[in-house]
Amino acid sequence: MKSARFVFRTLCLLVPVALTGCKSPDMYYWGHYESSVYAICAKPGKASPDEIASQLEWDEHKAASANQPLPPGFHAQLGILYAQIGRTDQARREYLLEKQNFPESAVFMDAFLGNPPKK
Repeated sequence: MKSARFVFRTLCLLVPVALTGCKSPDMYYWGHYESSVYAICAKPGKASPDEIASQLEWDEHKAASANQPLPPGFHAQLGILYAQIGRTDQARREYLLEKQNFPESAVFMDAFLGNPPKK
């Protein structure tokens, strides 16, 4: 449980930093991503992980239909939500998608996947 809290707090700190590094807000399909991160970090318990995951799933569908990429951290956030509600296979898939789409997140995603960093 302590590691889950650590991951949650780390994500709350790293997501805003990752978001500031993006070149243009129009570059990605944001949907509910920013508001979901805010809800999780600033108002925990207000919305269930299942509700937020459903919103992000809808955003994923809309981004695909608009042929727009999702922002950095989106798949990681969705993976964390899936892990919280016990959908571990889907969580793993989301972590792998995050790692594939944003290779700079590999060390962080490997930690979620249970893979130790390579030296």
